[in-house]
Amino acid sequence: MEKKYQKMPEGGLLQSEYWVSVLRFEGKNVWQVEDVDEKVYCTNYKLPLVGGYGYCPRVYNLKSGNFEQIIKQAKNKNLNWVRFDLKDEKTIRELNKKHTVKKSPHDMQPKQNFIIDITLSEEELLAEMKSKTRYNIRLAKKKGMEIMVTREQKYIDKFIDLVEQTAKRKGVSFHEREHYLKMFKCIPEDILQLYVAKYEGEVIATNIISFYGGVATYLHGATSDKFRNVMAPFLLQWRAILDAKKRGLKYYDFGGIFPDSQDSGKQGITRFKLGFSPKTKPFQTIGSYDVLLNKFRYKLYQVLREVKI
Repeated sequence: MEKKYQKMPEGGLLQSEYWVSVLRFEGKNVWQVEDVDEKVYCTNYKLPLVGGYGYCPRVYNLKSGNFEQIIKQAKNKNLNWVRFDLKDEKTIRELNKKHTVKKSPHDMQPKQNFIIDITLSEEELLAEMKSKTRYNIRLAKKKGMEIMVTREQKYIDKFIDLVEQTAKRKGVSFHEREHYLKMFKCIPEDILQLYVAKYEGEVIATNIISFYGGVATYLHGATSDKFRNVMAPFLLQWRAILDAKKRGLKYYDFGGIFPDSQDSGKQGITRFKLGFSPKTKPFQTIGSYDVLLNKFRYKLYQVLREVKI
């Protein structure tokens, strides 16, 4: 039975059977850790020349004994290291007593998620926002923006089209088309919905929102280049927040923020999200760390990365 009202990125969705079904549908090798207090899933990845490693996402509340069980099973699977997303330095100190732990060369998930408390009244939530955010929400309403919540295939296809347009416009990469299709195929509609903003009959912005573990989460979004002045993304987020409140959820997770990034795109994303509750402190983690099981293979991995860079 899923936990409720836990302040956790995505409400723990990445450690759920629903997410595992998406990964397995994509052909990934996902294994469940046995003999632990709660279900934990890890995914195997294989690299050329280096071999395999395991990745266990968002294991922020895992006990030290459970880490040992994961590591034991990883050894039995002949993996060369196990990558964990960790909450704090205490876990690293515990792991270092028996193992060699290295900071991963890149974080698998954002180190900061912006998660706000939505148990406040609607008026209080609006008062918490920056004035510009409130203004943009009201402007979008005034312009007659239509917001739909749907799983119709034609709108899923439109979302993917907008993703590809956004990627081309901003020069960044997103998931492949099939990844989004498999999300909607594998995750039930009470947990995953598509929010669509239409203006003058045209779809101009779309968000994928999950509802899991007492948390509503903004997973993915895409916008059109048209009608950018009607501020559709602001009203899309606000509608999802209000729907989450109706469901009795406690938190709304805007996803990752990047306050220290020098990238203008990430700076813009961060400003947009923080505008909904500038006094809220982000959910802070320390990122991804690798527990080494084969030091030679891990060194080879590091060398090959340097050569590639």
